[in-house]
Amino acid sequence: MTADTDQTRGARNRTIISVDAMGGDQGPSVVVAGIEISAAKNPNIGFIVHGRAAELEPLLKKRGLQEICDVRDTKDVVTMDAKPSHVMRNGKDTSMWSAIDSVREGEAQAIVSCGNTGALMLVSIVRLRKLPGVNRPAIACLWPSRNPGGFNIMLDVGADLRADPGDLLQYGLMGGSYARNGLGLERPRVGLLNVGTEEHKGRSEIKTAHDLMSEALPDADFDYLGFVEGGDIPSDRVDVIVTDGFTGNIALKTGEGTAALIREFLSEAFRATPLSRIAALLALTSLRRLSKRIDPRRVNGGVFLGLNGTVVKSHGSADATGVSAAIKLAFKLAEGNFTDRLAARVASAPAPMQDDDGSDTRSEQTG
Repeated sequence: MTADTDQTRGARNRTIISVDAMGGDQGPSVVVAGIEISAAKNPNIGFIVHGRAAELEPLLKKRGLQEICDVRDTKDVVTMDAKPSHVMRNGKDTSMWSAIDSVREGEAQAIVSCGNTGALMLVSIVRLRKLPGVNRPAIACLWPSRNPGGFNIMLDVGADLRADPGDLLQYGLMGGSYARNGLGLERPRVGLLNVGTEEHKGRSEIKTAHDLMSEALPDADFDYLGFVEGGDIPSDRVDVIVTDGFTGNIALKTGEGTAALIREFLSEAFRATPLSRIAALLALTSLRRLSKRIDPRRVNGGVFLGLNGTVVKSHGSADATGVSAAIKLAFKLAEGNFTDRLAARVASAPAPMQDDDGSDTRSEQTG
């Protein structure tokens, strides 16, 4: 009796993460392996795992995870090439939909999915709803940088391909809130990505967003640095980089590809001759340190900002280490009540301006 009571109490004290186990490129075995890594490092975490029970239960049993994982059986899977609109019409029996609904119903504090980004965003918006005052949710990613904490935040990196000045202002406020609660920065420094730092450069909507952010961000206890360039993304000059989803996604994919290219070039160079192989052995510790520093798996997990729930999107090709990193991020945000704090930030922002006809110009929307 006492043992059962202690077990129940332990389960209640855990932070529960809802995991879509079927959406990744490498199948549920890799997702379960990532769960095992997270569970080994964190005794205060529990999981609701969504997918085909016939596949999941043997994997969980093999790794001894039955006690901390509740399996929710679903018949279907959202494929990577599925159209989001099709998923909205036909996806109620999928692992992704079920995982999102666990957060919607309050059973879990955050969701992690390796699945289709567009479908995950659309279903999350419909099922969880946007925070009051948010026009367009954004995806924020962690970017390796020279800052003491090792990372900067950039948003949007693909939730919406376009953004008007009001949206960019919202991104700045939401990104600053993420930096404060996710990275522990007391007064985050926010910059607006542009083709140059001079005030006369850039599109008209970028210049308007600059004016709005100059007024609003200091009142939110953020330091607004003005325009920043692409070279500032990994620098220690800024903590949060704001841009539209089109530009941000291209920058993200370019950065990931460049990191992979550097790893390949280094590997080829050190294998080229017998002397270079000896040099590689002598530099092994430094090479491992560099490899870890630029390893995209360590920063795996884009956070959907602006929703009534914490949603972390893992790379579709993530391995167990990458899945574990996404789970760690979801746990940290859930533990810090990030969604509630972000909602408070949005609620405290000025209301959108309206034209004389009453239509929303969104020129002063904040988040």
